[in-house]
Amino acid sequence: MSHTIACANQKGGVGKTTTVVNLATYLGLAGRRVLVLDLDPQGNATSGFGVDREALKATTYEALSEGRPIAELVMPTGSAGVDLVPSAIGLAAIEVELAGAAQRERRLARAVAAVVDRYDEVLIDCPPSLGLLTVNALTAADSVLIPLQCEYYALEGLSQLMATIDLVRDHLNPTLRVCGVLLTMFDARTKLSSDVAGEVRRHLHELVYQTVVPRSVRLAEAPSYGQPIARYSPESRGAASYRDLAVEYLARAGVSAGAPLASPLVAAVA
Repeated sequence: MSHTIACANQKGGVGKTTTVVNLATYLGLAGRRVLVLDLDPQGNATSGFGVDREALKATTYEALSEGRPIAELVMPTGSAGVDLVPSAIGLAAIEVELAGAAQRERRLARAVAAVVDRYDEVLIDCPPSLGLLTVNALTAADSVLIPLQCEYYALEGLSQLMATIDLVRDHLNPTLRVCGVLLTMFDARTKLSSDVAGEVRRHLHELVYQTVVPRSVRLAEAPSYGQPIARYSPESRGAASYRDLAVEYLARAGVSAGAPLASPLVAAVA
């Protein structure tokens, strides 16, 4: 059964795109069929797979604006089992274009419905806002994955995101749920990271993944080479964390990997 996940947080720089690209890659390596849908006008998930955004002839913009079938937009990523629907800066105009359109919040849900059965997971990379694009993603999704950075203002804005999820659940997508909160940018050298991680776990309990993503130079470098961390630096700590996340995600979903991802889960922090 297919599962559609919106990776969302209105704060920028918390690791949404990094999580989508690398979780998708490791799920693909585990034998899953994965579609990454780039819904951010910045197109970072697109370039993170090495795709030249300037050379694209069609993107998610055409799917939302013109109703072009998503099947016509799907392209390979070079990562086993992972396909991509790319994005580019033109998508930024969609909120203005659809301002008066009927059922504008459901455009992505209708588009994804035509291809969802071809994949085990559809991962949607949301923009850093709670505007129309993110609402479309939440309306199309079965669940939400929330990356949360281990920094001072980690919980700031989370209540707003949860309120938006509740509104979408009440009015557009009654089965929407939060599948997990992922702690990112953890720095083991600082007491602050441990304190924030502990605070998040006290507030959100079992929603928080045991896997923690560390601050990592290799994770930061990989997008500039157009490669997921599994290809760029597979032995790095960042690679291990996203491999662990894939293992934990599949375990929570009660799904057996089609191929082994041998790595123990990272020990819980706090």
